[in-house]
Amino acid sequence: MDTLGNPWPPEGAGRSEQRLAALAEFGPPMPPEAALSMPVQQLFDFDPVNERARKPPRPGFWCQISRLVVFGGGLALTAYGAHEMYEVVAIGGVTLLEWILVALFVANFSWIAVAFTNACVGFLRLLFAPPKPPVVPALLKERTAIVMPIYNEAPERVFAAFEAMFEEVAATGYGAAFDWFLLSDTTNPEIFIEEEHAYLALRRRLGPRVYYRHRPKNNARKSGNIADFVSRWGGHYAHFVVLDADSVMTGQAIVGLAAAMEADPSAGIIQTLPAIINRNTLFARVQQFAARIYGPVIAAGLSAWTGPDGNYWGHNAIIRTEAFAAHCGLPMLKGRPPFGGHILSHDFVEAALMRRAGYAVYSLLGISGSYEESPPSLIDLSARDRRWCQGNLQHTRILPAMGLHWSSRQHMITGIMGYLASPLWMLQIFVGILLVLQASYIKPEYFPNGFALFPAWPRFDAERSLNLFALTMAILLAPKLFGLVLALVRGSVRRGCGGAFRLVISTLFETIMTALLAPIMMLIQTGHVVHFLFGFDTGWNPQRRDDGSVPIKAIVRRHRSHVAMGVLMLVAGLLISPSLVGWMSPTILGLVLAIPLSWATAQLSYGIYLRRSGILGTPEEKARPAVMRRADDLSKDLAPQVAEADGLRSLYDDPAFRAVHLAMLPGRLRKRGEVSADWALAEVKLKEAHSIDEAMEWLTPVQRMTVMLDADLIALLVAIPRSPIVPIGTAAA
Repeated sequence: MDTLGNPWPPEGAGRSEQRLAALAEFGPPMPPEAALSMPVQQLFDFDPVNERARKPPRPGFWCQISRLVVFGGGLALTAYGAHEMYEVVAIGGVTLLEWILVALFVANFSWIAVAFTNACVGFLRLLFAPPKPPVVPALLKERTAIVMPIYNEAPERVFAAFEAMFEEVAATGYGAAFDWFLLSDTTNPEIFIEEEHAYLALRRRLGPRVYYRHRPKNNARKSGNIADFVSRWGGHYAHFVVLDADSVMTGQAIVGLAAAMEADPSAGIIQTLPAIINRNTLFARVQQFAARIYGPVIAAGLSAWTGPDGNYWGHNAIIRTEAFAAHCGLPMLKGRPPFGGHILSHDFVEAALMRRAGYAVYSLLGISGSYEESPPSLIDLSARDRRWCQGNLQHTRILPAMGLHWSSRQHMITGIMGYLASPLWMLQIFVGILLVLQASYIKPEYFPNGFALFPAWPRFDAERSLNLFALTMAILLAPKLFGLVLALVRGSVRRGCGGAFRLVISTLFETIMTALLAPIMMLIQTGHVVHFLFGFDTGWNPQRRDDGSVPIKAIVRRHRSHVAMGVLMLVAGLLISPSLVGWMSPTILGLVLAIPLSWATAQLSYGIYLRRSGILGTPEEKARPAVMRRADDLSKDLAPQVAEADGLRSLYDDPAFRAVHLAMLPGRLRKRGEVSADWALAEVKLKEAHSIDEAMEWLTPVQRMTVMLDADLIALLVAIPRSPIVPIGTAAA
């Protein structure tokens, strides 16, 4: 039997002895299985009396007051904005186009109105009742697994951060309560071998509580990776903390999460608020500053009104294992992607299912020391946004599910509107252009109420329109102002951002950059929505996480259509009405400058210059967390060891590593008689190769991965001569 309880494929005694020796040195790569049943949940068949695990927690008094302010205030603001917009176009009667303009305005305005009232609640909460960290007991009674799913990531970065977190938790004195798991779904054969080399180095230093598992087939992607762990090993652990590949958490934060979960038996998921750190391109620094200064205001408002009915963002959170296994098994959606198939934005759905089962889901804002990274450029953000867009639009299929709490549905609607807002905004712009064009050039030939003496000409109340525009801008900018005020009154944050003057300048700079980038994102997200409406699947490529600048050719190729749209809007506006260009100047300017903006914001040099100038600085950047400094040092030490890994050549040249690799394989993946095309081709190429160089040249990346996962094929690989065998007499001839 192998370390996972599977029978070894037929082999010689020598290979078996090598495996035993490898296990004796390093120990099993995974603990014995402790299975938990994880049934697939029925979205449209739920009986709360029989299927709910416990009585749902009730929101407190201040939570209910917050809901009244957020939704009551948002509704009142929306009603006022709708009335004012109607009055803007009501002069002389309302045409069909004007009704469409009003409807689009109300849809967009309601979105920002609720965001504003949410920020008001968050601002007041942080100002007068800032959250406190959880009380950590002298002893943690329950065991917690720290799990990090990885998929084609740079091993030196991931494993270094993992080790830094392990050391931090150990330093708190609570290390014995945690086991650590790297759950690989990697499909790149070179990175797979690099991961194994990095893991062996990690295991030598940290001991047997660090585990690694590679899943040969990444079914259901990240959610399937987590489900595989929970269903096979989850029985060992009362809770598990989910990390992303770019996540870093301090030891105090991890221990605080475990303590909070132990102290609250009703909790199913407890989420932290990760701060964005470790970024240097101009684009990433804008995001980093915005998340640090404005993010807490938005998160505090969200936490206040959701209470125990909150949401889950997929990482840097702790989950109750048995509850997750019993109630969060995700179903396959009927139909083909993009709206069918695996649920991509699984975190929202898992939170909704956990809440449906009667467990609390909430954010613990008192825990600091939770960090993540952001995409380094607009193009990288667009690639990630494409996946998120598809996942959020999938939620339209889940919204009608039975038994979901209204707050869970609201979270999904918020995610959906986060992407539908862009096409709605673009439609509003075009309807406005059509109205101006109609008033300027087209003679109306319609009458709104049957026979009338005069046609209905499109007319607008200019003064009321200006006031409504000012109100809209105030609502949009208020969360930024709230964040700035809180940062200014808190000495540690103010000093960490370079002082009051630099903090104000940074806020102004971030606001201008966001305004210029917003119309580009509008077109990008509109393209995503249209793409999925026509039935195209986005796929799932690994995210680029380094700070390297994007080639100018890629930027031009991605943004040339955006520039063309900006030029078209400028020319059309000048032909129709110069005043229209003035109103649309922020949108037009952002689109016309899309290529230089995307290029400049992706440059590492510009971001570093601003960092040295103290602009867009954050407290975590000025006083870098110790866990990040340690991760950087470890990454530098680990990089040369990872560089020595050379894919199949490592298996060919290094018998000791080959033995460990074979020991970590999950038994026979291929049943007798089942031969895939890649397996068959790999076997033929290995048998016919006259040298290892020839074999390496012939094997495709997919076939290399097939060889790495099959002990029989590895045996064929090892049998290949290092150099071609030259028949006797050939050289003389």
